[in-house]
Amino acid sequence: MTVPPLEVAAAFPPGTREQWRTLALGVLRKSGVLAEDAAPAAAEAALSSTTYDGVTIAPLHDASDLPGAPRVVRSAGPWGVRQRHAHPDPAVTREAVLADLENGVTSIWLDLSSLGPEALPRVLDGVYLDLAPVVLDAGDRAAPAATVFLDLLAERGVTAPGGNLGLPAPVTGTLDPAAATLVRRCLAEQPALRAFVVDALPYHDAGGSDAEELGCSIATGVACLRAMTGAGISVEQALGLLEFRYAATADQFMTIAKLRAARRLWARVAEVVTTTTATTTTTATTTTTATTTTTATTGGPGEQLQHAVTSSAMMTARDPWVNMLRTTLACFGAGVGGADAVTVQPFDAVLGLPDAFARRIARNTQSLLLEEAGVARVLDPAGGSWYVERLTADLAEHAWAWFQEIERAGGMAVALERLVPERLAATRAARADGVAHRRDPITGVSEFPHLSEKLPEREPGPGLAVAGATTEVGLPRIRYAEEFEALRDLADARDERPTVFLATIGPVAVHTARASFAANLFAAGGVATVTSGPGTDATAIAEAFRDAGTPVACLCSSDRLYGEHAEAVAAALREAGATRVWLAGKGEYEGVDDRVYAGCDALGVLRTTFDDLGVNR
Repeated sequence: MTVPPLEVAAAFPPGTREQWRTLALGVLRKSGVLAEDAAPAAAEAALSSTTYDGVTIAPLHDASDLPGAPRVVRSAGPWGVRQRHAHPDPAVTREAVLADLENGVTSIWLDLSSLGPEALPRVLDGVYLDLAPVVLDAGDRAAPAATVFLDLLAERGVTAPGGNLGLPAPVTGTLDPAAATLVRRCLAEQPALRAFVVDALPYHDAGGSDAEELGCSIATGVACLRAMTGAGISVEQALGLLEFRYAATADQFMTIAKLRAARRLWARVAEVVTTTTATTTTTATTTTTATTTTTATTGGPGEQLQHAVTSSAMMTARDPWVNMLRTTLACFGAGVGGADAVTVQPFDAVLGLPDAFARRIARNTQSLLLEEAGVARVLDPAGGSWYVERLTADLAEHAWAWFQEIERAGGMAVALERLVPERLAATRAARADGVAHRRDPITGVSEFPHLSEKLPEREPGPGLAVAGATTEVGLPRIRYAEEFEALRDLADARDERPTVFLATIGPVAVHTARASFAANLFAAGGVATVTSGPGTDATAIAEAFRDAGTPVACLCSSDRLYGEHAEAVAAALREAGATRVWLAGKGEYEGVDDRVYAGCDALGVLRTTFDDLGVNR
């Protein structure tokens, strides 16, 4: 029996983009967003948003958004579940590693900053190194750690199934003798083991955008290829020695597009360098990448190996349990985007060394997405989505332009002196402004904070999110929430919590929306609020203000009642000793100093309030 194909909505005439624009325009005109004489195209522009890279996110996509560039996808199959370990006690780390491997983790990432290379044999005692890939992270002791690990593999007589020696990618384009020796030994003894990590996390952790992270990684990868081929290693071998590490964020679609774009960009680089001889790799790469587009082909020795790590910058110390939700979204985006290995940071990573429960939740997040949700059962599940394909192409285009700019400046080593820090500083400032104005809300911190929360206590130790520190390439390391959290810390350290009085004018149904908004805003800085209760009597409100014992007040009501009572209430509050009077919402009234509203500078409001309340910052 032949079953005819199902044509969804076949009984309805097809809609067009122009029809949608016309209908959307009607709504926007009625709401006052657009003028009556606005053109239909203005509706789409009004509903569009722009990323920190300047990429436009349209409200509607159709088949015309599909780019012409071929897709570049990774090999099919589940991604590797990679857990990071950084405890300074080798025995504790060994126990945690074995527990992870027995419960779903497939590869291990060892931070040796506290352990030291000499601890490797103890940490890996009992680990089947022919089954579980190991990735080393030893910073300036990378070469000694790699030597110890290769010796350990040789001693046990096993061949590693993958993993990475963790040698930092040389941005200078020159391979030092120790690294060259290790690379040749790796090629001879452990063909499945990679040698270098092209780590893009420092650029993300410094506040950089997605395209900036991508461009810096590609430029670093090219510098590493130059270094290896300059040391006599073939292009094909050099390509097979690299692993790229990217940040995955709670913006799942941007994470998906970033990883897909990264493969496209690196495939283009591989296409260029593999068509030239080793002696002309440097010139060919620089010249060709400056003039070609970001189209790429699938397959070949240049297939990018990706390790996605849930973002440190997005993690919070306050309401840390929300981090479980952030990392779940980030892991989903990384999996759908095609990462080869994913590390989910434990929810308590900002607070110190994670406990066993946090590590279990981190690995089970991945197990659930792989085994129960089946995210990895489909090859490139986002492929063909008009929105994702367009976002991937636009992001790749912006990243390629940034990569070309770095190359024109003289390569990554030169660009790190000024070009990269200045570009990332500008993006970081734009991000900070978005966080301060709550255009980029942080749940549990800048939005819906929990003032009475009791934070879990963790043992101090090295983490992926160290506020105030610098990255491996000398860039600042930030977290988006740290400015709000610093105010929370100051407020919590007081014997009595700072308080603001809310003058709630009118009945509950009228003032509740703005009173809730104001309370939420002040709580983001650890400031409590008390209300006057329903009513319009200015004298009664002023009396309640005196009882509250705070010099700061905020009027909360409707626009109509503000017109009738705001100035009288403000005058009564001034008479009762108020040194500052805020108003939640619109309008200017005698006696009111300033307003709080959606999109206002929340950090500025809080800092002013701290000054008014005598809280030293």
